[in-house]
Amino acid sequence: MHVLILGGTTEARRLAENLAAGTRPDLRVTNSLAGRVGAPRLPPGEVRVGGFGGAEGLARWLREHRVDVFVDATHPFAGTVSFNAARAAAVTGVPLLALRRPGWAPVEGDVWHETGSLEEAAGLLPSLGRRVFLTTGRLGLAAFAALEDLWFLVRSVDPPGAPAPARMEVLLDRGPFTLQGERELLLRHAIDVVVTKDSGGRATAPKLTAAREAGLPVVVVRRPPVPAGVPVVTDPGAAVDWITERLRPGTSPARTEP
Repeated sequence: MHVLILGGTTEARRLAENLAAGTRPDLRVTNSLAGRVGAPRLPPGEVRVGGFGGAEGLARWLREHRVDVFVDATHPFAGTVSFNAARAAAVTGVPLLALRRPGWAPVEGDVWHETGSLEEAAGLLPSLGRRVFLTTGRLGLAAFAALEDLWFLVRSVDPPGAPAPARMEVLLDRGPFTLQGERELLLRHAIDVVVTKDSGGRATAPKLTAAREAGLPVVVVRRPPVPAGVPVVTDPGAAVDWITERLRPGTSPARTEP
């Protein structure tokens, strides 16, 4: 039985670990990584790196490699690959599940400004502060490049490329981050506004607590929706249950021929 995991996230790695620790020697697991991170943490099982060539390329890969079920466990903001996966599932009949960590929710004391895009976030910043802690990753910095009067501390795993803000300091780091570390970072750089995507999870959440304690505004970019019709679970254990149910004896996942 062949399971494909579209991964690159902590949840995807934990799903692969859970499947590897199972009692099904007949289970083959392939992890697909986009290749955008220079030194990814590799999960157990087979690993492929790179794109598929859109929905058609993914559908072809599912057929050629006889995939029985697949899981979209990509980053909540990896919108294109999620919609390609939904289209490939519709074309091939291979069952698809979305594994998404829960999003963040504001609590008492938070000063959040929610937006639908990085561009909207950039439009809000001049009215909120002058020294920005930008934690949206190395991609998408072009949305902030025209804000010449603002200073940015950009944190990412790999170095960002152009276009990017002219007044910028880059901090290369990978979570999980600590609350004390985030407190010290905000203070050391005199940050007065934070920008983040609603990525969810605990690894990067301490910045929200640190901002709340300091009374700082936080611009939160809402995550895109999961494609319509794709079932969603929020933890790897539930994904294992879903996979097990579809691969139980006597069940033959639908698959169309090329």
